[in-house]
Amino acid sequence: MIRIEHLKKEYPNVTPLKDVTVEINDGDVISIIGPSGTGKSTLLRCINQLEKPTSGKIFVDGLEITDPKCDINKVRRKMGMVFQSFNLFGHKTIIENIMLAPMDLLGKSKQEAYDTGMKLLRTVGLAEKALNYPDELSGGQKQRIAIARTLAMDPDVILLDEPTSALDPTMVGEVQAVIRDLAKTGKTMMIVTHEMNFAKAISNRVFYMENGGIYEDGSPEQIFDNPKRENTRRFVRRLKVLELNIESRDYDFIGMQGQIEVWCAKNQISPNYSNRIQLVFEETTNLLIPLLKTPKVQAVCEYSSETELAVWTFSYAGEKVDITKTEDEISLSVIKGLAGSIDYEWAENEELQNCLKLNIRSDGIVS
Repeated sequence: MIRIEHLKKEYPNVTPLKDVTVEINDGDVISIIGPSGTGKSTLLRCINQLEKPTSGKIFVDGLEITDPKCDINKVRRKMGMVFQSFNLFGHKTIIENIMLAPMDLLGKSKQEAYDTGMKLLRTVGLAEKALNYPDELSGGQKQRIAIARTLAMDPDVILLDEPTSALDPTMVGEVQAVIRDLAKTGKTMMIVTHEMNFAKAISNRVFYMENGGIYEDGSPEQIFDNPKRENTRRFVRRLKVLELNIESRDYDFIGMQGQIEVWCAKNQISPNYSNRIQLVFEETTNLLIPLLKTPKVQAVCEYSSETELAVWTFSYAGEKVDITKTEDEISLSVIKGLAGSIDYEWAENEELQNCLKLNIRSDGIVS
């Protein structure tokens, strides 16, 4: 239904979309996730032509809607868009808000628009609010009305731009319930969301966007349970990452410890656990570096804000060096007391052939 070719959108100081090429099939329900500022909302706005792409092409049912000769108003009748901010007319009743576009744009009679509007209000559970005004409704109710208004145009494609982000947490569930029901109707939907559980439950495809493009496109099972690419894995598992590189025996140990401390504070890691993260780095490097002829070590700490646990991964070049086989039993014993598990792997074809992973314990026991 929708084909996008090399889509780019740039502004004077930023380029949110650098190169997007993708096909969206009839009936796809696609959740678009990723860090803020990675072009998710811009992609929807370009598809709906609320933003004019800098370059690239968008086709809907074989028609190039980025062609200047295209009647974009006609195309928009096939697309409905639900925004973060509801955009209801405050001086009109709820039913009038829903009736307006079908009468003006589709030429429906007042009675036909009213009947359709009331049916949709019953669908979203708000028929009793038909004669109320928007300022008499809660945020969740307003968003449900905005969805009903979009459905009144009977669009083939529905674009939802973070439909729950402006809501109080207590209201999110009611809007998500309506969208879940809508996803079962067979309409093509694209939803920008930060709600990972919601995205996993509602979608048949997920786009993870980063650096101005679709970094990974897959099923919810792939993206959330078994992502193929590293940055996707870190995002969906809510991992905060610190990377340190050691290329000399005389590396700046004090400076690196300072970086670890600042990183822990920035990510609101408890002081006790922060101390444990620093100690694992200190004890592991003190044991490892003397064993390497020419140190070339990449030390990465990943902290999950979901589990509140961290893992240190030390990848290093050279011949096999497995600290779990060291004769320095005292140092190894200290590291084992700090880490719940230590795993070593050798990958001969990698640039950094040695890989050492230490899962940092959350308790205060040091054996």
